[in-house]
Amino acid sequence: MKKTITSLLALLCLCISAYRLAEFPGTEITNGIIQAKLYLPDASTGYYRGTRFDWAGVVPSLEYKGHSYFGVWNAAPYDPKLHDAITGPVEEFTPLSFDDAKAGETFVKIGVGVLVKPDDKKYSFATDYEVKSQGKWTLNKQKDRVEFTHELKDESGYAYIYTKTLRLVKGKPELVLEHSLKNTGTKDIATSTYNHNFFMIDKEPSNQNIRIRFPFEVTGEGKGFGTIINAKDKTLSYSREVVKGDQVFSSGLQGFGPTAKDYDIRIENIKTNAGVRITSDQPLEKLVYWACPTTSCPEPYIKLAAKPGQEIKWKINYEFYTF
Repeated sequence: MKKTITSLLALLCLCISAYRLAEFPGTEITNGIIQAKLYLPDASTGYYRGTRFDWAGVVPSLEYKGHSYFGVWNAAPYDPKLHDAITGPVEEFTPLSFDDAKAGETFVKIGVGVLVKPDDKKYSFATDYEVKSQGKWTLNKQKDRVEFTHELKDESGYAYIYTKTLRLVKGKPELVLEHSLKNTGTKDIATSTYNHNFFMIDKEPSNQNIRIRFPFEVTGEGKGFGTIINAKDKTLSYSREVVKGDQVFSSGLQGFGPTAKDYDIRIENIKTNAGVRITSDQPLEKLVYWACPTTSCPEPYIKLAAKPGQEIKWKINYEFYTF
């Protein structure tokens, strides 16, 4: 009975959060094959106003052939500044010059803004840092895509023009995240970025019906590995359902090589026969894995560097399919 009540309360929180999604600035895109909803950056009324993730590309829903791929996975009470009150294939950049800054000085997070370091503690993505400057967001919305541009300049010498486009490919069940980062400041930009991939394929819980496949013999150590989740035959699979209180986390899966061909990850729901293939034109720097009862998340990292005046580009492809 206690487990049933807990499950119902969690479901109620999810329903309330889903209802509130309609309250925020957003738009829809389609290519006639995929239909997706996006939330738009807004410092006053945006759905996500935290200081962890890039504000561009929050996707509350995406549908293909009657299958759904994203949704509200977090059952915590909604707070726009909560570090993980976010949905979809969202990205985070590691901070610029956090370790060099003293308490009260600033550091930069790409896609977020100029933030204030409050004390001498280590950086924590869960901290709601004070925002000194949010930079300037501009949008270009079309039927099948949205282009987000974030311009930022900090007195420390960091400045950039960051453009991120979410585009549905014509005639294909495919979403492409196209990025460019131009260093317009006086300091070198050196960072890493990863996509958290908050997939919820047909809202299936993290259980034996969800599997993650790789093109290499994957191995992993960490919380829940070898007990709740297992690595075998290029696949991560669950031995049982992930429930509240479980810890499933690896700070670095192993087995991938130095080229972009290993940035090739499939997340599949074998109950509803729906999946997504994730590829990139960049090699993996690191591959983290995290799961909770509602979402299973491979987190692929890539390394980025741009000298003053230099512009770099990269992309991530999501190919949706049934089997």
